[in-house]
Amino acid sequence: MSSVSSVSSLRIVLGVGRTPSGHGGTAPRRRAAAALAAVMCASVLAGCGDSGSSDSKGGPEKSNDRGPITLASGKDTTGTLQAQLDRWNKQHPDEKVTLVELPESADQQRQQFIQNAQTKSDAYSVLNLDPIWVAEFAANQWIDELPANEFPLDKMIPAVVKTGNYFGKQYAVPFNTNAGLLFYRSDLLDKTGAKPPTTWAEMKETCAKVQKPPEGKDIGCYAGQFDKYEGLTVNFSEAVASAGGEVVDAKGKATVDTEAAKKGLQFLVDGFKDGTIPKQAATYQEEDGRRAFQSGKLLFHRQWPYQWALAGAKDGSSKVAGKFGVAPLPGLTGPGRSSLGGLDLAISKFAKNKATALDFIKFFSNEANARTNLKVNSAAPPYADLYDDPALRKQFPYLATLKESLATATPRPVVVRYGDATAAIQESAAAAMSGSQPVDAALADMQKNLSAAIAEK
Repeated sequence: MSSVSSVSSLRIVLGVGRTPSGHGGTAPRRRAAAALAAVMCASVLAGCGDSGSSDSKGGPEKSNDRGPITLASGKDTTGTLQAQLDRWNKQHPDEKVTLVELPESADQQRQQFIQNAQTKSDAYSVLNLDPIWVAEFAANQWIDELPANEFPLDKMIPAVVKTGNYFGKQYAVPFNTNAGLLFYRSDLLDKTGAKPPTTWAEMKETCAKVQKPPEGKDIGCYAGQFDKYEGLTVNFSEAVASAGGEVVDAKGKATVDTEAAKKGLQFLVDGFKDGTIPKQAATYQEEDGRRAFQSGKLLFHRQWPYQWALAGAKDGSSKVAGKFGVAPLPGLTGPGRSSLGGLDLAISKFAKNKATALDFIKFFSNEANARTNLKVNSAAPPYADLYDDPALRKQFPYLATLKESLATATPRPVVVRYGDATAAIQESAAAAMSGSQPVDAALADMQKNLSAAIAEK
């Protein structure tokens, strides 16, 4: 899916690639940013003015309109969003928020967001976006600039804040953030005297030990999100980064024709070949893998933090409650690197009642709500202090590990034509993992197609 023709001639805008906190490093400001901003303003984004700064006092067209609004978000698999909306609605009976649930798949969510924007529909007021989409939506003028100085951005992880920033202006505010973790069956590792693996080789060795006795023969070794959707882009990017490479370098060049990228993809390909990754995991999205892990079918699972609360449920829905732990993702020669995920809140350019929408985002993204999200569904908060809160660390022992994973997480490439970029990655990675194309050929195709998505047209 490519962006609309009004930006088809633009060069992509790359994120600040490798900042200490990863996904927050997706801020699309790279080389010649000021010059490119001027070109964009003159040729495409007419009227956007000076590139400004993150201290901008701009807002959603400075609207004073108030009334009912909607929150468009991916399917709430945690079942906790409505309770938060109910709190707002009780306090604002004339400005109620209605939840519009989009599909579970990130790709389908993006498609519906874009369709809504291209028809200039006011059906969606507040958008809960994957941070990687912010650049595309801002460039196409589908979302409004937000008044950065009206949000406590200084209390959030700086790199996470940058995910909502486009050319020095804040277009979205973090609702939560995310880094991948390795969930593992602590009970089974304890039986073999094994520790959580730090390398791919150690993980395979541990799996062999656990699967050797009769009681372990039916358990799968490792799974992630390998269906051909955004999750595959995330998992492929993690494999490359965990082998010491990068999908797009700091200069904005596709770099999947490297030895590191080959080792990363080879790990995934070999995993399916030798059974380290169960065959059924080829169609796993987040919830498929979660259900497999909770039912006791996986020893290791790459997953976002939200799995902690669900897998630990003591209502009988999880067979592994009290029997699992988390660790950083393993890599080629040591701990791996996660892709940075999360959700950012933005206001649709075509929404009604934007004053209400702005106030709702302030409420929905505040620290108290982030604390609530952590407690009820183990969502990773954007507020830095929460990771060091003694009470929270006692309740959620994985916070230290999550903080560590966030510190080294890396962003997916931020491009205006992100649909083309992620499609290039997914197509070639899936071809290699299915065995329909050799790794070298798959990466050569990916390099060509990813470069085309990046290149000026």
